[in-house]
Amino acid sequence: MTDPRQVIIVGSGLAGASAAAAVRERGFAGKVTLFGQDRYRPYELPALSKGILLGDAEHPDWVHEEGYYPEHDIELRTSSRITQLRPDEQIVVDSDGNAHHYDRLLLATGSKSRHLSVPGGDAPALLTLRTLDDANALRPKLAAGARVVVIGAGWIGCEVAAAARHHDAQVTVVEPASLPLLRVLGTTVGEVFRDLHADHGVTWRLGVGVSAFTSQADGTEVVGLDDGTELVADVVVVAVGAAPDVTLAKEAGLSIAPDGGVAVDAALRTSDPLIYAAGDIASHAHPRYAHPVRVEHWANAKDQGTHVAGALLGDEQPYTASPYFFSDQYDLGLEYRGLADPEHDELVVRGDLASREFIAFWLAEGRVRAALNVNSWDDGDALGALVDKAAEVSAEQLRDADLGTLS
Repeated sequence: MTDPRQVIIVGSGLAGASAAAAVRERGFAGKVTLFGQDRYRPYELPALSKGILLGDAEHPDWVHEEGYYPEHDIELRTSSRITQLRPDEQIVVDSDGNAHHYDRLLLATGSKSRHLSVPGGDAPALLTLRTLDDANALRPKLAAGARVVVIGAGWIGCEVAAAARHHDAQVTVVEPASLPLLRVLGTTVGEVFRDLHADHGVTWRLGVGVSAFTSQADGTEVVGLDDGTELVADVVVVAVGAAPDVTLAKEAGLSIAPDGGVAVDAALRTSDPLIYAAGDIASHAHPRYAHPVRVEHWANAKDQGTHVAGALLGDEQPYTASPYFFSDQYDLGLEYRGLADPEHDELVVRGDLASREFIAFWLAEGRVRAALNVNSWDDGDALGALVDKAAEVSAEQLRDADLGTLS
């Protein structure tokens, strides 16, 4: 393939903005255009459910300072939607009907909040949290005494619940599973988060789903549950996960993986040799895992965006970083590295679950698949090395030995 002269990036989130910057840092002198539907310049998402909802921050963490893009000759087009991708012609078409040629294209279109397919599930009063505008709309509603119902007990649902309690709202969390974060953390660690929120005044409705939403004349919502009970809410936040935004890729005929993401190889290239994908939408043939990996977290977007810049310019090294994410809820902070199957992997706990200061490991065939440190901050490098190397260690060693020597 010839060297590119024009690189187009569709999606101005963290992955897209990181890729644009990294392309320039690698010395690319051609044209770089970054299209984004958001009206703001690129920002990071973690602060939306943390600092902004808590009231500790008025602005998100911007990926770059405002003048960065013109200073680095990156054409940033905010409030600009790409409506069509034509791989055979190497063009994308924007919502105004203008066609833009590319030599290399990166799709970093991110995810969209899921909605519940129940009666009333599309009511305007139901809030989600995916964008800065979402966070700014939700924050004033988390007032003292407000009846807040959160649907979903994943990471966003738990963080929204914690922020609402910080403002002394009355919070009920509805979750069809038997515990919060069950799919990611399993039963034993999931119980820690159930008790954490209960200790801070959250009311749990676990093992029950939503059957309907009904908007009332006074502005409240009635949340009908499938056990026949009803909850009256001043605020309803639907936090039932996100779906990768693969409309462009699918309509263009790119290969879509069974997990719903855009199928990419180890170097993040799609089924079209001139098109790459990074961030939430990328279903990645990770060299260390036996199945494609699609991760919807901050570090993955940032690191894949930076890495894919090399591939866009012809340096197609495999992306090998382990999944990583973090969360803060009340006085509990955590980091998670790797990718575990908590239903089948062996759980090993170092420290004390009851005090909420511990490290949890998940082992498969005697090798470390994932590690979670909770209010424990001294061993991050060692945990990263244990996960990256899939270290072969015993449960006893993980409980008692110096982690630095094990890694």
